[in-house]
Amino acid sequence: MHRKALTAAIAVAAISVLAIAPSAASAWAPASSATIHPGVQVFTAGAQCTSNFVFQDGTNVYLGQAAHCSGTGSSTDTNGCTSGSLPTGTPVDVTGASHPGTLVYNSWLSMQSKGETDADTCAFNDLALIKLDPADVANVNPSVPSFGGPTGVGTWGGSGSTVYTYGNSELRGGVTALSPKRGVVLQNAPSGWSHDVFTVSPGIPGDSGSGFMDASGGAIGILSTVQLAPLAGSNGVGDLAKELAYMHANAPAFAGVNLVPGTEPFNGDVVAAVLKGIGVKL
Repeated sequence: MHRKALTAAIAVAAISVLAIAPSAASAWAPASSATIHPGVQVFTAGAQCTSNFVFQDGTNVYLGQAAHCSGTGSSTDTNGCTSGSLPTGTPVDVTGASHPGTLVYNSWLSMQSKGETDADTCAFNDLALIKLDPADVANVNPSVPSFGGPTGVGTWGGSGSTVYTYGNSELRGGVTALSPKRGVVLQNAPSGWSHDVFTVSPGIPGDSGSGFMDASGGAIGILSTVQLAPLAGSNGVGDLAKELAYMHANAPAFAGVNLVPGTEPFNGDVVAAVLKGIGVKL
């Protein structure tokens, strides 16, 4: 075949492949019918938490949860460098999944293996990954309920900045109107590992692990603690970008794991309408 004709044929073939290759978004279940998504409840040895975001490397799909959700100590054991944890390989029941997922990464275990001593890292590096059974991946959508997004990994703003989160504690008795929340940043720790926030309504036990987004829908944090200071009902949130960087640097098997953006556009205004509908003024 003449070189020009061959070049043209290759170009046509490439266009044909692009036309039939599914986009990244189309590989996920529709957001309206997906049974597994950010915010679903997860149960590790009976302990209930809320998942945050969807992560992926290659064909492996993961749900994020807080590392302390697999802790074996009391609720006051929050130092990940000294607190006990169930081992990786522990099955995790995921709401909406037909098969248990598997705990495959836990920042507490990673820090203990490394011998981490930095106080803020030990207190707020609180990320775990649940690998979903391949048979359940077709039922996953990475969009956050109510809000849409995340749009990628975001950045924290200063005090007074707006944040969004979706909690799903069993203690709300299934009242999903209280799950989407909007709030503000109260203060950021100098180390960047910790961020104090206040949301309407506040995060409560069972919301642990919930994902936080910034005003643009960027994923920025994971709910770690319920606090009395600097404001009663405020929450301590770990920094997602730092947690992911720690995992990439210290857990080689997960160096390629990244956040999956949502297929639905982010809309932070939805929470105001929801709260107004149940009589809550912002």
